[in-house]
Amino acid sequence: MIGQERARRQLALIAEVLTAAEAAGIPLWLRGGWAMDFFLGEVTRDHGDIDWFAGARDAPALAALLVRLGHTPVPGPPAGLQLDFAKDGLDSSFTLIDRDAAGRVTVAGGPWAGTPWPDGLLGTEPGRIGALRAPIVDPRVQIEIKRMMPVWDPSRPRRAKDADDIARLEAALRRRTAG
Repeated sequence: MIGQERARRQLALIAEVLTAAEAAGIPLWLRGGWAMDFFLGEVTRDHGDIDWFAGARDAPALAALLVRLGHTPVPGPPAGLQLDFAKDGLDSSFTLIDRDAAGRVTVAGGPWAGTPWPDGLLGTEPGRIGALRAPIVDPRVQIEIKRMMPVWDPSRPRRAKDADDIARLEAALRRRTAG
């Protein structure tokens, strides 16, 4: 069963972060399970955290904004790669992105710095759950990332939820192209 109370709290946190980031001129995109759910238009499963993409150049302003909103920084990956925060028992991770000379979206830091993310990563319409709209990772790219992550990083094994997410996204994409 989906943790309805946690989902409600996470959706409220997503709305709060998006509103504040937009007011500050900081673009953000949901990734992972929440991006899938916003594409599908409904909460499909419990989410352990909220995953985002944010520009590396915006990281200092984003971190300051989150602290002002009551988020607490959580130690984790290198600061140039990802920012992790917690608020009221909810975790959020902001994977940092950059652009190369050709304009491709790339990994901002860590051992894969400069490596391009799949083409079209950020090129999709916002998703929606109810009245809440959010920029999301393109669902086709989401599928590619979920399929390839264990190949790109062998320390990250395949997870059953990723196979389920891929199946949901593929079915929704088929329905949209058939309809």
